Amino acid sequence: MSAALSLSSLPLFPLGTVLYPGGLLPLQIFEVRYLDMIGKCHKTDAPFGIVSLTEGSEVRKPAKTTLKGADSGGDGFAQESFNAVGTLAKITEFSNPQSGLMVIQCVGVHRFTITRRDKLKHGLWIADVIRMEDDMSVKIPHDLQKCADALGKLIKGLLQGETPPENMPMLPPYQLEDCSWVANRWCELLPIPVSIKQRLLELDNPLLRLELIGDILERSGISR
Repeated sequence: MSAALSLSSLPLFPLGTVLYPGGLLPLQIFEVRYLDMIGKCHKTDAPFGIVSLTEGSEVRKPAKTTLKGADSGGDGFAQESFNAVGTLAKITEFSNPQSGLMVIQCVGVHRFTITRRDKLKHGLWIADVIRMEDDMSVKIPHDLQKCADALGKLIKGLLQGETPPENMPMLPPYQLEDCSWVANRWCELLPIPVSIKQRLLELDNPLLRLELIGDILERSGISR
């Protein structure tokens, strides 16, 4: 892992979703804590980290006072917690349509594990991270070919429906022969709980990830 990616200043963006390597993520940035961070990442072509929330919300909210006291992270705002495994994101499209608003599109690059995290005074999280090994390239086995065929049919339908390239939910090339690519795209598309998406992200075996996705697809009738 390069020194630039192992610095403790890697900024984090906790969200109520999971980003996979190779996946697309559009974002509208309006919170003060992220505007400066995203601006700097864009100017320097630097990555930032997407992590999925386990507590709190995407937009900072004041702490609620309960009988046990304030449910606070110590700064007057509601507690935020997030998973230790996330994905590095690179900005591929950027616009600043008005003051206080940035519209970006990101692509997932590499998975990482957080070894240390800190929250700055204005609410931005930064972390030390260790890059996880990228998925090995594993050819789709015969018994899981239905998963790839169903995804290929979906992509073909979108293209034949004249969906503009910028509106496609995944980037070409469409690697329909690769377990990791097919599994990751289904993980993004399927309406499954974020906690399950997170567990699938953390799996080191892309074949196992696709097997589990195959079970979901079969139960839902998508790949029968």
